[in-house]
Amino acid sequence: MEQRHLGRTGLRVSRIGLGTLTWGRSADGPDEAEAAAQLKTFWNAGGTLVDTADVYGGGEAEYLLGQLIGSVVPRRDLVIATKAGGVADPDRRFDASRGHLLSALDDSLSRLDTDYVDLWQVHAFDPWTPLEETLQALDIAVSSGRARYAGVSNFSGWQLAKAATWQLAAPGVRTRLASTQMEYSLLQRGVEREVVPAALDLGLSLLPSSPLGRGVLTGKYRSGTPADSRGASEALAAFVDPYLDEAASRIVDAVATAAHGLAVTPLHVALAWVRDRPGVAAPIVGARTSAQLGQALSVEALSLPEEIRQALDDVSAPVHRYPDQDWSTL
Repeated sequence: MEQRHLGRTGLRVSRIGLGTLTWGRSADGPDEAEAAAQLKTFWNAGGTLVDTADVYGGGEAEYLLGQLIGSVVPRRDLVIATKAGGVADPDRRFDASRGHLLSALDDSLSRLDTDYVDLWQVHAFDPWTPLEETLQALDIAVSSGRARYAGVSNFSGWQLAKAATWQLAAPGVRTRLASTQMEYSLLQRGVEREVVPAALDLGLSLLPSSPLGRGVLTGKYRSGTPADSRGASEALAAFVDPYLDEAASRIVDAVATAAHGLAVTPLHVALAWVRDRPGVAAPIVGARTSAQLGQALSVEALSLPEEIRQALDDVSAPVHRYPDQDWSTL
């Protein structure tokens, strides 16, 4: 699998990442044997980037991954990315204070059974904590060797620009941000308004989450909700439902048409589209089974023809009006 640099750093990652959002969920995620099969399939395909978080499965996703590192795949062959900052508190969903983040990192390292993570990410912007305090935790993590590189997740455009610029203001003292992880797909292009331009200007890579539109872009929901899908799951139905509207249906139909013309699956078309967008390093793909993951990884050989890419751009184009529109058209 092709390797790409993460932002303006020396870290290289596979251009498809393995996601573990559902790992550790007893009802909806893979058991240890299936997780091992997925990790082995990913590694055999040349994949390196494995993304997780301290809150996935209440910590069980990290723990499960930690059990497999070394026994299934050598640690040196993986780029392990995790996140911190999420909390199980309905009044405060995120805590990006220095104390919480560094404590969470130590807990993650224990669950992952490793001395360091390759990429440590702040899971979301915390309006209750000064941003410079949050970013200092990244500096401490890197300077102490517990993390090799740092990034953020779910930051808006202005939040990302402020954070990245703050870090660049003291080169050699503060840790340059390498990446931002955001939901990005043909069904969710909102990041193109401010996040993508900020990332490109400041030298960060995008790690798109839910690149298949929470599974909807595979076409599995065109005739209803399959019983074995996330949309039929009590825990994840609300996650899928926003993308089952008429607007999404038009985009899914266009993806299916393109797939038919290329003799590939809608999954391949949707994944290739986001993989090759400007600034993208690696879409993060989750799967229920190793067979599903293998199908996604076979996108490696596909590059969309320009006319198909443009048609998909057009049918899924978000509406960006003032101040984002081209002033020459006013």
